[in-house]
Amino acid sequence: MKIIIVGCGKVGSTLAEELCEEDHELIVIDKNPQKIQELSESIDVMGLCGNGSSIQVLSEVGVEDADILIAVTGSDELNLLCCLIAKKVSDCHTIARVRNPVYHRELHFIKRKLGISMIINPELAAATEISRLLRFPSAIKLDTFSKGRVELLKFKLLPEFGLGGMTVAEIMDRLRCDILICGVERGEEVFIPSGNFVLENLDFVSIIATPKNSALFFKKIGVHTHQVKNALIVGGGTLGYYLAALLSDMKIRVSLLEINRQRCEEISELLPSVTVICGDGTDKKLLMEEGLVRAESFVTLTNMDEENILLSLFAKKISQAKIVTKVNRIAFDDIVDGLDLGSVIHPKYITADYILRYVRAMGASLSSNVETLYHILDGQAEALEFAVKEKSAVTGVPLLDLKLRDNLLVASINRGGEVRIPRGQDVIQPGDTVIIVTSVKGLHDLTDILERR
Repeated sequence: MKIIIVGCGKVGSTLAEELCEEDHELIVIDKNPQKIQELSESIDVMGLCGNGSSIQVLSEVGVEDADILIAVTGSDELNLLCCLIAKKVSDCHTIARVRNPVYHRELHFIKRKLGISMIINPELAAATEISRLLRFPSAIKLDTFSKGRVELLKFKLLPEFGLGGMTVAEIMDRLRCDILICGVERGEEVFIPSGNFVLENLDFVSIIATPKNSALFFKKIGVHTHQVKNALIVGGGTLGYYLAALLSDMKIRVSLLEINRQRCEEISELLPSVTVICGDGTDKKLLMEEGLVRAESFVTLTNMDEENILLSLFAKKISQAKIVTKVNRIAFDDIVDGLDLGSVIHPKYITADYILRYVRAMGASLSSNVETLYHILDGQAEALEFAVKEKSAVTGVPLLDLKLRDNLLVASINRGGEVRIPRGQDVIQPGDTVIIVTSVKGLHDLTDILERR
């Protein structure tokens, strides 16, 4: 497909890198020539320096025959204008990043009236992910499928669980829980495990299950699964506001530290149930006064990665809180991953996953399409949910008889709201939604799970 990306910031660059791996024709537009040059040197992409809302600029890059235009500049209004103009001069699909809470309640109206295919709010998406983690604090990462009916959880295998040195099959036999161990991270290696794969203590393990079965699994290995009762948030930006609002709705007591007095007053007015403290969130004395030692969760959302990382390391040292750390820059991913920062949130990855899911769905056949997509196992694998619309080479055949690609698991089948972890005799039928976990990148269609002849 021909895809135009307007804006080469963190999200635009991440998205361009992901889409470039899938052999799309990519054109990027940005006002900053240095950003265009840096991106053009690192990946195979055509760049144009200019204003993405200009008809002349869009015509230069051939918007008339583009399939998708994605506007992810730093300005909501510019993003909406880019999409509006693109729709006026072509039949392409349009995706806009809109972050301002002022537009939050109007997004459905804006989308419908301007004919925009998709609107993505990175801060709201990240806040939603953090709220899920605080509902299930034992998980380092928690993604949902099938409107919450299926969960993908990642946790650290601690020695006290008593599972180190056991094979996947032995663990399933011993615990008798309807879950699937679908991924293991060990150092820099990642594995899609088979039944005879041996787990080791301190592995990062990903499982797929219904919420009820995942809770049962964690209960059996002696892990606390109840949502936190209180949260201490540092940073009152857009993400902090959205998160505080979501947690208040979940009946979690929220204290929010923000250094800007005017911003504190705004949040206090908008969220009267939240305790807003005007002060420097990096002030050690203030953190102690606000009960960091007793806090059940601690979330660092300042605009500086270094501050977030140091605060999380400090909290890890003095408290038992569930820790969530926001990291924007990804240049030092390997170093960040080596630190014990609890759950690390990358808003731009979350945004890129949402948009990539839409692009994959557009490129799918009539028989199935991508409903949900997450990058997992440190970005080296994907978990995809496909909606099965018609009969195909994968339907009506026992999974045991399908010639599946290597490093690929059929992790879950949802049929009419009933979720099951499939075994060899199960079959996929039209109307199902199916979750696939694989290290094979770029699956657009469910038939892509079969070996290529």
